[in-house]
Amino acid sequence: MYGKRKLTALAAVAAFSLSLALSACGSETMTTATQPTAVPTALPTTVPTALPSMPGGTTGGEFGPACASIPTDPANPGSLEMMAQQPVATAAAANPQLSTLVAAIQAGDLADTLNSAEAVTVFAPINEAFAKIPKADLDKVLADKELLKKILTYHVVSGKTAPDALAGTHKTLEGQDITVTGSGTDFKVNDTAMIVCGNIQTRNGVVYLVDSVLMPPS
Repeated sequence: MYGKRKLTALAAVAAFSLSLALSACGSETMTTATQPTAVPTALPTTVPTALPSMPGGTTGGEFGPACASIPTDPANPGSLEMMAQQPVATAAAANPQLSTLVAAIQAGDLADTLNSAEAVTVFAPINEAFAKIPKADLDKVLADKELLKKILTYHVVSGKTAPDALAGTHKTLEGQDITVTGSGTDFKVNDTAMIVCGNIQTRNGVVYLVDSVLMPPS
């Protein structure tokens, strides 16, 4: 009898020990299963570090083949970035495509007038535009200050004219109208002068380079 009780007691102890072992094992399993996964230590590297540059040295909004000739170095006085900080006549002086126009502006004493204007749109003939005029005729105009002023102010319109407002008739500072036709990036002034680089921003104006000199009707 005593032997049977001893075996029963030993079996109970063994069962209790086994139960404790299984419980501990289950607790460890649960603890392991609920551990959080590792957090990434670095952000993805696919974010671009710089915006793409615009083609042809543009900063956005300019259009036309002649824009590609504008200096692309932001520190260059003739760059789009530097011209945007200068009044219109000073900005034109830094553009190598406008050296003849700048000489004409100086001969006509119009630099201060343009620089001090609140807002203007200038249809600026490039050097090749003046080259179309016979030298004798050009010299005659440059020597006649009143005629020169008349021609130059015929290239200037009050206010800043955006590309989407170009098409139509505009009154010039000379007093007569010019007419712009076209759309998008293809425009002509008075059916004779093509805009070859448009929407160049200056501090007090916007410039459209044209490939021919505009002549007042009378």
